[in-house]
Amino acid sequence: MTETSRPRYYLHQNTGFMISTAWHTCSSVIFLGLLLAAVTAARAAAELFAAPVILRKLETRQSFEEMLAAIVFFGVCLFLLTGLEAYIRQNTLFGRIAVRQEILRQIGEKAAGTSYPNTLDGDFLSFQAKSYKACYDNTSPAEGFWTTLTQLLTNGLSFLVWALTLSGLSPLLLCFIALVSGVEYFFNRSVNRWGWCHQEEEAECHKKMDYICRTATRRFYAKDIRIFGLQPWLWQVWNRGFKEYRSFLARRETAYFWTDIGGGVLTLVRGGAVSACLLRMFFEKRLSVSDFFLYFTAASSFSLWMTGILDNVSLLHRQSLELSVIREFLEWPEPFLFEEGKRLFKEMDMPYELRLENVSFAYPGSDRNTISHMNLVISPGEKVAVVGLNGAGKTTLVKLLCGFLDPVEGRVLLNGQDIRQYNRRDYYQLFAAVFQDFSVLDASVAENVAQSVDDVDLERVRDCISLAGLREKLETLPEGLDTKIGRQVYEDGVELSGGQTQRLMLARALYKNAPIMVLDEPTAALDPIAENDIYRKYSQMAQGKTCLFISHRLASTQFCDRILFLDQGQIGEEGTHRQLLDKKGLYANLFQIQSRYYKEEGGAHGQEGEEGFIFSGGQA
Repeated sequence: MTETSRPRYYLHQNTGFMISTAWHTCSSVIFLGLLLAAVTAARAAAELFAAPVILRKLETRQSFEEMLAAIVFFGVCLFLLTGLEAYIRQNTLFGRIAVRQEILRQIGEKAAGTSYPNTLDGDFLSFQAKSYKACYDNTSPAEGFWTTLTQLLTNGLSFLVWALTLSGLSPLLLCFIALVSGVEYFFNRSVNRWGWCHQEEEAECHKKMDYICRTATRRFYAKDIRIFGLQPWLWQVWNRGFKEYRSFLARRETAYFWTDIGGGVLTLVRGGAVSACLLRMFFEKRLSVSDFFLYFTAASSFSLWMTGILDNVSLLHRQSLELSVIREFLEWPEPFLFEEGKRLFKEMDMPYELRLENVSFAYPGSDRNTISHMNLVISPGEKVAVVGLNGAGKTTLVKLLCGFLDPVEGRVLLNGQDIRQYNRRDYYQLFAAVFQDFSVLDASVAENVAQSVDDVDLERVRDCISLAGLREKLETLPEGLDTKIGRQVYEDGVELSGGQTQRLMLARALYKNAPIMVLDEPTAALDPIAENDIYRKYSQMAQGKTCLFISHRLASTQFCDRILFLDQGQIGEEGTHRQLLDKKGLYANLFQIQSRYYKEEGGAHGQEGEEGFIFSGGQA
């Protein structure tokens, strides 16, 4: 959202949204808020009339018993109303937190379940960050809205009582008080608008400093910071970001300062006019002492209540702007179909054919296609390897086949049907994958493999771990499958090496037991011996499944039925490992370059060429 853009939802719409959410989450929030406003206004009214009533009894020299009765009456009323107000205020807090937690749950569900392209959209991520910020604590708009709304109702009720009390005074004076209070309100609104219009600038400053703070304090970066001496550089980046933020604060506080000056002058003018008017009436003997005290207090409070109403409206408007961001995030359009899409059920014995039909894809903002007019058929049960230089489009091809991205041109077909018609979550159930980016959680080994807390098949977990080559490591863990991974949550958690983590992810893919398996550089973190062990077991792991395999190590693809060599977003060559070597084209040239690093210098396999590459116990 730019500085000049308007919110999609206005105050009355966001008020309806909050009331609806509260009604379905914890309806007591609404009723307790109304009761709290009434009790608070009643207590303020009792405080207003207590002293003037007692003074009037003194002026009229009423009996001691009547004086005492009045004092006791107001004392008991104030005691009960104050206690009831505190009780309601404390108990309404729990419901308000529940409503905020419900909004947080909705934001979390949207963020976790949104279409994959949205996770690459900078605007979507910005709205997501702002939505979480609006639910950060008890004073954030998702909860503070109720406090402001209750205060607005309280001020409104009190304003009516004070207006009736002052009805005997000059209407001109009341109009003057209202006019000055209105001008003061518009001063406050202008400064609130300034904060809203510049929130993007403030967020940008916070983002830079938060990034440096996270980078400097995370153990993941500790080695690089020390070995490369990055501390001075981090301080420079931090200081530059802080300087920008300090400049922003100076401009903001300058705007606030002049607003406060103007508000102070208006308050002085309003108070002086009220005092002068009441003093004149008193000396003209049109007011008694008790009346003077009552009207003076009421007039001062009248302006406070009116200003309070206007301030509450201003604050409610500002909170509404942030609530609008939440609603816009929750209603962010989804490019994929989910529940409204056609159902698709995983069947292990059903043949699944994947087809690309004249597919092109370009990332937003890019002036060139990453995949260009590609046609491809992956038959059921076929094992296909995708190789090529960096930037050739290998990972993008996998994302298209897995349904993470939709082509900008052409179609991705499953058994002849366009995948865009299906519930995309159902489509994902057909795939088990090991990607380059791991999603290891601070949880037990079993939970990480099964991706579940309940109903975990422990025997199946052990079988998958053994097949992935992690059985020996499992036997050394202190609590076996119940051993916790990571130390961000559990102090006694273990940390796996890169290769061990990669094997754990492979076990996770095996546990899912999907008909289509995708392996994106599954052995990148493994040493040659471990890699050789994995590929010896690969036929067993992939038995009966359609497999898509991405690798930079060309010889590791020899077990596949077909190899696709991508070149600038197109299929440059395809065939078996031997067929591609015999073509002596792009694949053979790249393979020859890689094989030089595997030659045993001076040994029997020291000749240049494919014989120099030993893989899976034999020559490539």
